[in-house]
Amino acid sequence: MLSCSERPQMVAPVREDVTEDQLKAAGAIEAQASVEQELLPADQAPVLSKMAKYHGPQRSGDIVMIQSEHTGAIDILSADLESADLLGDHRKVSPPLMAPPCIWTFAKMKEFKSKLGKEKNSRLVVKRGEVVTIRVPTHPEGKRVCWEFATDDYDIGFGVYFDWTPVTSTDITVQVSDSSEDEDDDEEEEEEIEDPVPAGDVERGSRSSLRGRYGEVMPVYRRDSHRDVQAGSHDYPGEGIYLLKFDNSYSLLRNKTLYFHIYYTS
Repeated sequence: MLSCSERPQMVAPVREDVTEDQLKAAGAIEAQASVEQELLPADQAPVLSKMAKYHGPQRSGDIVMIQSEHTGAIDILSADLESADLLGDHRKVSPPLMAPPCIWTFAKMKEFKSKLGKEKNSRLVVKRGEVVTIRVPTHPEGKRVCWEFATDDYDIGFGVYFDWTPVTSTDITVQVSDSSEDEDDDEEEEEEIEDPVPAGDVERGSRSSLRGRYGEVMPVYRRDSHRDVQAGSHDYPGEGIYLLKFDNSYSLLRNKTLYFHIYYTS
């Protein structure tokens, strides 16, 4: 019969996938803890000793079990916590990058203005300090959006953005605001987005503060639309609404007469 002192010791099996480096790291932690333990008061030494024996998960998928000394309850934590969705709906998601548009100009200014001047809803005045946004939904029978525009006497800022939102109507609508900042504020209040991004300069190419579900096709730059007809097209990236912005916010004195033609092709 074996005495108590001769009872065989139970040794926990070592996982085959534990590397030699991990065992050395564990030994180093325990050695450091034993040195620090000598410098602590007697009531804190046992706590440090227990902490030294705890090793974090070595890789994704490892499980950590923590047992309370007071209630005996066991909590199970996973090493995948860092990749869990801890931010919920507040996680910031950037819109997809947009393919560049095709842009060109042509010189038949007089013929272009004469034709559009006779058509309904193809001519408008962008007042000084204003930004006009033409909202163009993607069409189920189309594959790309196309635009052509010109102005009388003076240039105007122009840029294109894309709103990744479900299309409920194919009607083209026009929105007028006092400035690009005011227009962006209206969009942010509608979406309840925080941390506004400052708008840029039309002279250098503005970076609109439209964010979240908005993609930038081309930033707003001043175009010489009083000299040549400005034209372009962009392939549909998916379902949504194009925002064609005509920016006269930089002008303090002059209104701009705008002639435009917007259509889709298949």
